[in-house]
Amino acid sequence: MVDPLAEVVMLLQPQPAFSKVVSGAGPWRVRRVRDPRPFYCVVTEGSCRLDVDGQDPIILQEGDFALIPAAHDYMTSSLAPTTARHLVTAPTKLPNGEFRVGVHDAPHDVRLLIGHCAFGSPDAALLVSLLPQLVHIRGEKRLATIVQLVGEESREKRPAREVILTRLLEVLLIEAFRATSGTDATPGLLRGLADERLAVAIRRMHESPTLRWTVAQLAKEAALSRSTFFQRFSHAVGTSPMGYLLAWRMALAKNLFRSTSNGVAEVAELVGYSSASAFSVAFNRHVGLSPTHYAREAREHMEHAEHAEALGA
Repeated sequence: MVDPLAEVVMLLQPQPAFSKVVSGAGPWRVRRVRDPRPFYCVVTEGSCRLDVDGQDPIILQEGDFALIPAAHDYMTSSLAPTTARHLVTAPTKLPNGEFRVGVHDAPHDVRLLIGHCAFGSPDAALLVSLLPQLVHIRGEKRLATIVQLVGEESREKRPAREVILTRLLEVLLIEAFRATSGTDATPGLLRGLADERLAVAIRRMHESPTLRWTVAQLAKEAALSRSTFFQRFSHAVGTSPMGYLLAWRMALAKNLFRSTSNGVAEVAELVGYSSASAFSVAFNRHVGLSPTHYAREAREHMEHAEHAEALGA
C-alpha cells in the first residue's frame, strides 16, 4: 500500500544542516525571523517557552519534542520574565562544546538538543504546506533518541555520514508527523489522513495518479456523497480534491524531470495526462515554466552538481 506521508517526506529530500546542545540560565530569549530552515528540538533537562507566530505559546518540558517544518517567525525563551535587553543574537560556545544563552557563569535551568535541516526539493514550499505548521509531542522517547543520533552523526566524520544523516532525518520527520494527533493538526495531509474516509481517497490518488480522477469518483472511493466529500476534504486538507491531485501530479512530474531522462510526453503519461499538450498547459500554469524549459534547467543543474562532485573527489 502506498503511504502518502512517506512519499511526501521522501520528496522533500531532507538534508542535514547542523545540530547542537544549547543550555540556558537566567532570563534569555532567542528570536528567529523568517528562518528558511526547518527547526526541531528536544528538551533534555528543565523547561523553556516556545512562541511560534500564529500559534498559542507552549511551555516545553523535559522530554518534549517540537518541530517547525516551515519558515515561520518563532522565539524560544526562559520561563523567567524577559525584556528587550535579554535578547540573544548568537549563543556563546562554552569550553565543553555546548552553547549557552543567558547567564554564562550560573548553573543551567534548561538544556536542549536543537537542530536545523534543509529541504532539497524545489517543491518544498508546496509539500510543506501539506504539513502542520507546528508539531509538539510530549514524552516520546523514540524522537529524543533519533535527535540524539542526528547530533552524534553530524559531529562525526565517518564514512557515509551524509547518507546516514539523510535517512535519520527522514525517519525523524515521519515519526514526528505520525505521532501528531491528526484531528488536532492544522489543515493539511496529516489531518486528511486522520479521517478514515478521506484517507482512502488520498491513498488512491497516490497509488494511481495516472487515473482520470473526478470528484465524483474520489467521493465514491471515500463512500461519501460528492458534496460532503468535497467540503470535508477541502476543510481538512486545506485545498480542493482536484487541487491536491494537481499539486501531487506536478510534484511527481518535477521529480521525474530531475531524476530521469524521460521526455515531456513520457512524463505526461506517467502523471496522468492523456496528451503532452494538456500536460504542458497545466505544468506551465502551475510551475511558471514550460516542461521543456524546466527539464533543461533541471538536467543542467544535475550535470553541474555531478561535475562539482567529481572535482571535489
